Amino acid sequence: MPRFPRVEPFELLPYAGKWFAIASLVGALAGCASAIFLVALDLATGWRQSHAWVIWLLPVAGFAVGYVYHRLGKSVDAGNNLIIDEIHDPKKVVPLRMVPLVLGGTVVSHLFGASVGREGTAVQMGGALADQLTRLLRLEREDRRVLLMSGISAGFSSVFGTPLAGAVFGLEVLAIGRMRYDALFPCLVASIVADQVCLAWGIHHTAYAIGAIAPVGVASVAAVFAAGIVFGLVGMLFAAAVHRLAGGVRQAIAYAPLRPVAGGIVIATAVWALDAYRYIGLGIPDIVRSFQAPMAPWDFLGKFAFTVASLGTGFKGGEVTPLFYIGATLGNALAPLLHMPFAMMAGIGFVAVFAGAANTPIATTLMAMELFGADIGPLAAIGCVTAYLFSGHAGIYRAQRVGHRKHHRQGQGGGSADLSLSDPPPGVHAVAAKAAPARPLSRHQQEKRT
Repeated sequence: MPRFPRVEPFELLPYAGKWFAIASLVGALAGCASAIFLVALDLATGWRQSHAWVIWLLPVAGFAVGYVYHRLGKSVDAGNNLIIDEIHDPKKVVPLRMVPLVLGGTVVSHLFGASVGREGTAVQMGGALADQLTRLLRLEREDRRVLLMSGISAGFSSVFGTPLAGAVFGLEVLAIGRMRYDALFPCLVASIVADQVCLAWGIHHTAYAIGAIAPVGVASVAAVFAAGIVFGLVGMLFAAAVHRLAGGVRQAIAYAPLRPVAGGIVIATAVWALDAYRYIGLGIPDIVRSFQAPMAPWDFLGKFAFTVASLGTGFKGGEVTPLFYIGATLGNALAPLLHMPFAMMAGIGFVAVFAGAANTPIATTLMAMELFGADIGPLAAIGCVTAYLFSGHAGIYRAQRVGHRKHHRQGQGGGSADLSLSDPPPGVHAVAAKAAPARPLSRHQQEKRT
């Protein structure tokens, strides 16, 4: 009998159906977790703002969170880096305890006045909840990687209300210069479902009014390019400062719960002495204000310093919203120097500093369009890509690997590393394999070995 030719689209139906169902479940779990987290965060922020004296209890709160993690959370203390490492080199399912620990730790940090964000918490919850399906569904190694990437996308999407940026973030954050497109469909489904589920809980994300946008031309492109260089350098300095302080504190204070105590004392004293209450917490009011009126040119430095002190001494939370604050106020300050609308420059700085610090230019460009409208897309892309290019090959996520160099300078190779996202075919990168291990470790893994 004649054999019918294979029809690839029909063969993909079971695959698409499988991942549509799994990714939808991941999105629902992450969306519910993010909604609960955002409600708790709003309550904590409101209470702190009406009780300014509570900043003096920040050292006590830091010890409490540090002690709980020391006794119960050593296996999940790596946070986002643990999720990324498990995607690169799958070993064991992420413990479910990560969810309540990071949620509680972040809410407590905000309640008492640490300058931390919320993205890290949402990503960790999304990844940990997604990974619980690994055993339940008996997923193989490659499927588990896709599952974790979907959890990252779902967490990011639901906490910011940016489903397209969330989908790409889960693909882009793993390795500089490379993305896994075979995970695009699951990440997109999980991201959209998580956002819709979070909205169904009644969550309202902050709206930003961007106002006038300069037309794309020589002057605007040159101005945004120049600003992008500054944004990239600031993102690079932020990541380096957090890592350097964290390393120094670990060496100086051996007992982990005492590290946030020291940080809490310094932060509380500085906030009181400088009347710097605006630089703690998320700082959403100041971010909104940066789109409406000129800001003090030193505001980005204030948030920079307090966030580095908070994260570097062990308080729980994320880096992204503080980076939004730093970028928006820096863009606002640069606007008159570049003869650009301050609201537009605040919007570009909002995403570009994060693009440089996280090495995610595509996700941040999409985020700009989702938050501020499609018209800002071309200029936002220039700002984000420039910041990405000038921020070096390190970033806020130490488990992130270099898949392909950002540039090919004269006399310097631009080779790629095996990211362990999938096994390379025989013979690929044979020359590079002679000069380096087949599976290079991330900075986070190298630190754990030493």
